Amino acid sequence: MSPQVPVPLLRRRGRLFALVGGAAVATGAGLLLSGVLATGSPAPPTPHAPPAPKVVPPTANATFDYQIGGAYPPPAGVEAVARDRGDQPAEGLYNVCYVNAFQAQPDALAWWRKNDPDLLLRDSDGDLVNDEAWGEALLDTSTAAKRSRLAVIVGDWIDGCAKAGFQAVEPDNLDSYERSGGLLTPAHNAAFAELLATRAHAAGLAIGQKNSTDLLERREAIGFDFAVSEECGRYDECADYASAYDDRVFVVEYTARDFARACSSVGARLSVVRRDLDVRPAGRAGYVFRTC
Repeated sequence: MSPQVPVPLLRRRGRLFALVGGAAVATGAGLLLSGVLATGSPAPPTPHAPPAPKVVPPTANATFDYQIGGAYPPPAGVEAVARDRGDQPAEGLYNVCYVNAFQAQPDALAWWRKNDPDLLLRDSDGDLVNDEAWGEALLDTSTAAKRSRLAVIVGDWIDGCAKAGFQAVEPDNLDSYERSGGLLTPAHNAAFAELLATRAHAAGLAIGQKNSTDLLERREAIGFDFAVSEECGRYDECADYASAYDDRVFVVEYTARDFARACSSVGARLSVVRRDLDVRPAGRAGYVFRTC
């Protein structure tokens, strides 16, 4: 009886095959392949994933209108506008999509209670933690698991902004940790913002840091491309945002005094607008719109 000859082995695309008489037998599966495949015929090329859409940040000092309280025809000369995700972008302008990413809109609270009640932040008594000024419940970003689930929900909104034709997204209430009674930290919200930045960039959207000078040092790690700052003139913070974002900053002021201060200090460099506090649409009583 002839001695048994060891069967040579071939590793191909991560699987182990045994060569037998010009054919290959997949070990552990007994699958017979033709000698042509075993002798090295090239596999068909693997299709490449399409390139990610290009992210375009806003232009510094573009004339800006803040329309998150309701869309209306932009005033003459406006080059960039922010609108709620439920509105359509303005044709021919740079459009920023407003998304309330860190708090629940009052009219959406019932949805959160029904679908994801544990993603609403609660205190030790089990009561909702609210932003009392705006009547909004805070979302719970305190754990990685909850941040991941929130990112799926808010990420779908971000994708919707991209499909609608917006060029950027503004996730609001990044500073919700300041209203959380110590239950949330800047690190919690920064980690969630990083997930949103990844989602926005994958959709081809620039993403803006909304307020929170505490997080300016983390802007690159998070992935922010520009800033939207409310009342930086009032708190003497505009220069901080300008330096961090190479003047790609939209400044929104709500009083004549603060607007004048912002225009005086950074109006030649940044996009500064004065709006009424309720950001009413044009034609409504109390509507205010001014630029430097």
